[in-house]
Amino acid sequence: MTGSLEFHSPLSPERARRIVDRLARNRPSTVLDIGSGWGALLLQVLDAVPRATGVGIDVNTDDLARGRKLATARGLADRVEFAEESGVGTTRGPADLVICVGSGHALTERPGDFAGTLRELRRLVAPGGRVLYAEGFWQRAPTDVELARMWPGAAADDHTDLAGLVEMVVDAGFRPVWSETASEDEWEQFESGYQADLEEWIAAHPGHPEAEIRREKADGHRASWLGGYRNVLGMAYLTLAPVG
Repeated sequence: MTGSLEFHSPLSPERARRIVDRLARNRPSTVLDIGSGWGALLLQVLDAVPRATGVGIDVNTDDLARGRKLATARGLADRVEFAEESGVGTTRGPADLVICVGSGHALTERPGDFAGTLRELRRLVAPGGRVLYAEGFWQRAPTDVELARMWPGAAADDHTDLAGLVEMVVDAGFRPVWSETASEDEWEQFESGYQADLEEWIAAHPGHPEAEIRREKADGHRASWLGGYRNVLGMAYLTLAPVG
């Protein structure tokens, strides 16, 4: 349940507008959104660049359906496609703008293969284009207790620090033309919004057969956030230019 979220990421509307304005200055004619979900940023870019066309790819049927409805409501249905398909080995590029927000895993066979993700992004962006790459990083080294409370199998090498992430970006053939990170408030808005619909449902349906399952899901996620990755995991929003 993510209906309370505008973006499936710790991203405020204000930061999103600044990012879109920056990307629109490059006047992309084609936009590819990897792991697009409902394509909130993709649709904003298409609004900002009236002649551009876009494709969002994802494997979540419900998110894609939401994206199509949003596109229709905004008068963009004739300029955007939401395709249910994997990003691994995609032939959808090259595009003038490639968006990959928290979805780098969609481009590789192996989770945590950041170098592989960046190679794919370099392959998919057209010469002179831009990439918006949003990826997690450790704000500080997590403790063993914090790791145990995060996602199943969480390990210290699941992420690097921000400096290490940007170094990988440069090694992959990009220049980081703009680097910014999610604030604590953006994280809190995201995590609360992620839970909100589920929590409202649980409160309204205490005797429902599914109530216990949903309660365990909500309580587990909240514990993972508050006791595990809160103020430990960061999110970087990197605007990248390919070299050459």
